[in-house]
Amino acid sequence: MKLLVILAMIFVLAGCSLQPTKENQKITPLVTLYDFQIIDSATEKKINIEQLAKKLIGVDVIFLGEYHGNHASHLLQAQLQAELFKQNPNQVLTMEQFNTDKQDVLERYMDSEIGEKILIKQANAWQNYRASYRPLVEFAKHNFLPVYAANAPANVVRCVGRKGQVYLTKFKGYENLPKQPFLNDELYEKKFMNFMNKMYKGGRTAKNSYYAQLLRDNSMAETIVKALKNHPKSQTIHLNGSFHSNNFLGIVALLKKRQPSTKIAVISPVIVGKITMPSYTKADLAKGDFIYLLLEQPLDYQQEKNRQQAFKKIFKMANQKNCQ
Repeated sequence: MKLLVILAMIFVLAGCSLQPTKENQKITPLVTLYDFQIIDSATEKKINIEQLAKKLIGVDVIFLGEYHGNHASHLLQAQLQAELFKQNPNQVLTMEQFNTDKQDVLERYMDSEIGEKILIKQANAWQNYRASYRPLVEFAKHNFLPVYAANAPANVVRCVGRKGQVYLTKFKGYENLPKQPFLNDELYEKKFMNFMNKMYKGGRTAKNSYYAQLLRDNSMAETIVKALKNHPKSQTIHLNGSFHSNNFLGIVALLKKRQPSTKIAVISPVIVGKITMPSYTKADLAKGDFIYLLLEQPLDYQQEKNRQQAFKKIFKMANQKNCQ
């Protein structure tokens, strides 16, 4: 997960080297870490939440890309969820932040059989659940809306990342895994591997990491297909890290392979370089039908040695978990 966040940030920084668009002159400053500004990528016009919701009428699946833990992302998600509900109360929420093998725990919480602390513990909720995703889950719960755990089981993803596709043969027919776990999209593979090869200088590690990524993306794509089938008159909102849907790749492309007629909209975040003069580029506009500008969160570590120590601890804990 940490690696994917880093990769997403690399793509953002790469886009900043291009020339900004003329429309940037009309962008007003972002003042707080909760502020965001939405841009229609087709027209480059600044729009608000209400206008965005109207433009999404008739869309089957809305990919709400985020930077995990950036509260401007999560505020936009919560506000848009409520605004879309006004237009169409038949709404489904699918989430990267819960794994498919925890769907029963999530449903028990939605049915008020367990409390939030039990949900967080038994469903292995992300550390930032209360601050970031609680508002969306509670809105769905209050309005009796379906919520789907969409991500692949974490232990299987981790082991595929270590051992590759062959690891999954032992889970043949396992109900919590996608039927097509490694359905591929060549453009997405190229994008992913270009950066992984730079970081790892090629080899098996990069390829296995891509298989793990595909497993997660295909799990989310198939969960969305399931949600569309179970709730044909509903509008599905999917939450995911922006890397999974930027440039209409990842989950978006894999969903299109499964259901080409699905009407999709992609909303992607863009980190601005300066508070007083926020800007974006043509490359940023290509990330989605709509982009939203937001400020970067404070760095976890200023010193490289502290960052390396933190990652070593994470990797050590992961390596202690066996792959049978």
